[in-house]
Amino acid sequence: MRPEVAAFVADGELPSGYDDGDEIDRRVEQLDAIARPVTGEEARALADCFGPDDCHGVAWSLLHLIETGPNPVFTVRPEPDANEWRHRLWQRCVNSGLVADEPAG
Repeated sequence: MRPEVAAFVADGELPSGYDDGDEIDRRVEQLDAIARPVTGEEARALADCFGPDDCHGVAWSLLHLIETGPNPVFTVRPEPDANEWRHRLWQRCVNSGLVADEPAG
């Protein structure tokens, strides 16, 4: 895993959009430092970094970064209580025909 990705992942989930703007700006800078495309390993690790909301659109940037890697990121539907962004990634894979939809677990 490249150092830029490892640093982003080590800092954990994205903050809430209600958190300190400086922290959000710092995470945006980290995200921007990651060259595209990402590897499959990096995409799976980054998928664990979604926070509680869209973080002023930063979550969308993270999602699009993840999608530069080999797809699908998930081969099994996320658990019902998984983060909404994991469900969104799953549905985007289903919609693009990368995985077959399956009943919720």
